[in-house]
Amino acid sequence: MEELVSDDKLKEKVELSILFDFYGELLKKHNKVIFEDYILNDLSLSEIAEDQGISRQGVHDIVKRCSKQLKDYEEKLSLIKKFEIAKSKVNRIKELLIQTKELKQTKDSCKTTDLEELTRLEEIIELNETILKDL
Repeated sequence: MEELVSDDKLKEKVELSILFDFYGELLKKHNKVIFEDYILNDLSLSEIAEDQGISRQGVHDIVKRCSKQLKDYEEKLSLIKKFEIAKSKVNRIKELLIQTKELKQTKDSCKTTDLEELTRLEEIIELNETILKDL
């Protein structure tokens, strides 16, 4: 049971660090420093409170508020979602290019048809167009 809580906390910290990477610059400078210390530098609320000269509860409130703000930004802007989709398409383009290269290298010995190669190239072009359109 304790391991599940630990895994959930770790997943939450990873999610918040990704959100911070995308939207951290939109936070107020003071809040950004506190949030960064808590999420990225893994300082405790007490350590941050001492460094910043505020209460532990004050740090906790700022971290909660920043977490909500970052999640709201993603909900409204979907930059992470769009990034993941583009990343997936780029990875697919890479796979298709590798397959096409391998097909080209064995083409002479196997006498495979150009249809497979054309199909891959058409998918590459289509993926490229959707990435550019999404940007």
